[in-house]
Amino acid sequence: MRKKHCFIALFILAIFLPPVFYPLDACAATTFIKNGAINYQAEFNSYDDIKAIATLKPGINRLLDYSQAYSIDYPSHMNIDASLSQVKTSLWDDKTCIEIYRDDFSQTVHTAAAYQYYSNQFLNNRKDHQIQENRSITIAGVKAHLLRWQRSKLSRVAGDKNYYMSVEIPRNSKEVYTILIKSSSPVESFLPLVKSFTFIDNNGYSKINTRFKKKDKAWNEETKAFYEQYFGPDASLQWGIFENSAPANMDYLNKLEENLNYKFNFLVLYKTFDTPFPLEELQKAYDEQKYVELTLQTMWYNRDNSSVTYDILNGHYDYFFEDYAEKARQFGHPILFRLNNEMNGDWCVYSSYYSSKDSELFKEVWRYIYNIFQHKQVDNVIWVWNPHDLSFPGFMWNHYLNYFPGEEYVDIIGLTGYNTGTYHKGEIWRGFRQIYDPLYEEYCRYFDYPFMISEFACSSVGGNKALWIEEMFAQMEKYDRIKVAIWFNGVDFDLVGRAARKYRLDESPAIIEAFQKGLPSYKPDPKANKTQQ
Repeated sequence: MRKKHCFIALFILAIFLPPVFYPLDACAATTFIKNGAINYQAEFNSYDDIKAIATLKPGINRLLDYSQAYSIDYPSHMNIDASLSQVKTSLWDDKTCIEIYRDDFSQTVHTAAAYQYYSNQFLNNRKDHQIQENRSITIAGVKAHLLRWQRSKLSRVAGDKNYYMSVEIPRNSKEVYTILIKSSSPVESFLPLVKSFTFIDNNGYSKINTRFKKKDKAWNEETKAFYEQYFGPDASLQWGIFENSAPANMDYLNKLEENLNYKFNFLVLYKTFDTPFPLEELQKAYDEQKYVELTLQTMWYNRDNSSVTYDILNGHYDYFFEDYAEKARQFGHPILFRLNNEMNGDWCVYSSYYSSKDSELFKEVWRYIYNIFQHKQVDNVIWVWNPHDLSFPGFMWNHYLNYFPGEEYVDIIGLTGYNTGTYHKGEIWRGFRQIYDPLYEEYCRYFDYPFMISEFACSSVGGNKALWIEEMFAQMEKYDRIKVAIWFNGVDFDLVGRAARKYRLDESPAIIEAFQKGLPSYKPDPKANKTQQ
C-alpha cells in the first residue's frame, strides 16, 4: 500500500502544479499512460488523459484510470490499449479481451437501470445465446449486475471469443461502468478481476488518442483515375441522388435533372440478400455516365435476421459473397461499395445490439467479405464505411468508433445525419449546421480520409424545409473534405403507411426552387466521367 500512496502523492503534484518530471524509480514499479502512450515519467497537465500501471504482486498489475475514475487489477501479461480511451480501455491477450466502458447519462434521458435493461436485449435470441449466470453482485460497495453467456464457435473466425461476461456497475443513477469480457475459453476465472474494480477520483480528461489514415490500394487504372478525380485533395464537391426508379428506369430522373438544370454524377442502390449482384443496373448507370454507391445490407426482407451475423461467420453466405465479388470484378468499372451502413443503429440487424454487444463481430464480417473480394482479385471496388451521426442506443459499447474495421479495409468515410423532422414523438427539428458542423469537425480529428455524405435529407414535417436547404448550400462549401453529397429523395412511412418523413426534393415548387438556386454553385466537374472516355 505504501507504493500506491507514493504514486498518488506524485500524481496530485503533477496534476495541480506546472509540469514536473518525476523519475520512475521515485515510485517503484509504476508506469504511466499519457494520452494513449507509455510514459515513464510523471509529467502531466490537468487536460491530459492519464492512467497508471502499478505492480501489486508477481503476475498481477493494477490499472488506475484517472481520466475515467476507476481502478482494476488484471494479469500482468495482458496488453493495454488506451487509443480509444474516451470510449473504452481494453486489456487483451491472445485468448481474452476485456473492455471497460464508462457511460455518463447526466445530460440525457437515460438512467443506469434503463441502460442495464436495454443493453442486454440480445438475449431475447435464446437460439444463439445460452445464459450461464444472471445475478446481482456487490462490487465497489454497490449493487451491480453480472451476466455470463456463451454462443457457438464461429468457423470463419480464428480464435473466436465466444464466452462472455458482462458486469454493469452503477456509480449513481446516471453514471454506470461496464466490464465486458470476451474469451475463447470459459470466463469464470475472471471473477476476482471483476471484484477488484473500485471507484477513484477523477483527474484529467479521456481522449481519442489515435488518428486513422488511409492506405494505398492496387486499383485498376480507371478506378485510380476515378478516385483521384472525385476524392482526391483537389476534387470539388459533386452531388448525387437516391431516386428509387433509377438506374433501372431513368425516365423520371432525367425529367428531374432537366427541371433542376443539373446532372447528378452519383446514384445509390440498396441491396440485401434477397437479390444477386445488380450487374445490369450498374451497367445502365455507367452507360448514363453515372457512378453507383452500391449499398449492401447483410439481411433479408420479411425474414428472421436474428442469426445473420453468426451465419455469415459460419460460412453460410460464402457463395453469395463470392458471386458478388466475381460480378463486381466482371463489371470492371469503379464502384463505391458501402457495406452495412449505420451499423451503430439498433434498426440494423448487423449492429452489435443483436450480437452480444460485441462490435468485433461487425468488424469480422467486414474483413471477411473484404478478403473474399481480395481473393477474387477485385480491383475496382472502393470501400465506404458509414456510421450514423447518432448512435442508437447512445451507449459507449455502441459508439461508432468501435465499428471501424481497420485502416486497410476502408477507402472513404461516409457521413450520414438526417433532419427527420418532428412527426414521431421525441423527434426534434435539426438544422443542417446543427447536424454537420460537429460531425465534420469530429471526423476531421479522427480520420485522414476523404469524406462523402453518403445519404442525407431534410423532412418537411416540423419546420421550413426550403430554408434548411438554403443553409445547406451556404454551409456545404466550407467542408472542403466532403467530396460527394447524396440526397435521399424518398419518404419514410409510419407503421400504418402514412408519410412520416417527407424527404423528397421535388415535393413542392418551393423546394425545387431552393435546389435550382443552390445547385449552380456545384455544377458537375467539366472533366466529369473522363475515366469513361
